[in-house]
Amino acid sequence: MKLLLNIDVPDIATAEAFYVAAFGLVPTRRFGHDVLELAGTQVPIYLLRKPDGSTGAAHTARDYARHWTPLHCDVVVDALEPALARALSAGAVQEGDIREEAWGRIVQLSDPFGHGWCLLEFRGRGYDEIADPQ
Repeated sequence: MKLLLNIDVPDIATAEAFYVAAFGLVPTRRFGHDVLELAGTQVPIYLLRKPDGSTGAAHTARDYARHWTPLHCDVVVDALEPALARALSAGAVQEGDIREEAWGRIVQLSDPFGHGWCLLEFRGRGYDEIADPQ
């Protein structure tokens, strides 16, 4: 099985600038003016141009204001503060303080298009610090 991550955005050029600057992703292929493939993660990321107000899921209109969704992306980084500074400089919005957890540190962000993101800095054994034995 192969996983692809598709992110709806209202403007490809603006989204490209953000994701390259915030997370160090690299544009690899363009499919016309409406799709851009980005590399730099374990799965390919596709930015899909979908105009604000166009039909989204279940016949609802797309809205790029900050919204809640049960799905968000985590970016694992080596050092949280420099990664956070880079994302904020690119246009991300920090949503809350950096939190300390048994497995590491986390901070929540939103991108300029309303999507939720988290930056994670693992410590020790990462999630294995809290995993139940199988």
